Amino acid sequence: MAQVGQVLGRTLLIKIGDGADPEVFSNLCGLKTRSFDMSTNEIDTTIPSCTNPGDVVQKTSRPGIASRTFTGSGAYVAGANASAFMTHVTNATAFNAQVVVPGLGTFSGPFFVTSFNFSGDVEPNMDFSATFTAADVLTFVAEA
Repeated sequence: MAQVGQVLGRTLLIKIGDGADPEVFSNLCGLKTRSFDMSTNEIDTTIPSCTNPGDVVQKTSRPGIASRTFTGSGAYVAGANASAFMTHVTNATAFNAQVVVPGLGTFSGPFFVTSFNFSGDVEPNMDFSATFTAADVLTFVAEA
């Protein structure tokens, strides 16, 4: 029987692909806060009654464009994985990634960074924040 309980937020991950064949995915290191937004535009399909235009109008809709966006921030950890990731940020190129949502599953496919920021004070470590947007249709594999 599946265990029921809370899930640690730190297990919501984004893994960056190395571009090799077969591709190897590594956790983006240093993340302290993270979120994954799954949203869909609403398309209004409401049509007033043609036979009784004075009657109450029932709002109807259908789903439109789906959006999948991952955001995260934390301590910047220098190294080979960070350097490869920063190449994509600097050159504004898409790369393969996986978003692992505990209790739900994994979304895989090309992403690109739409916003990236470095920050830091005098003493603490340098921080970063990034927003990742799907660059194409993602595949989803439900958690077993």
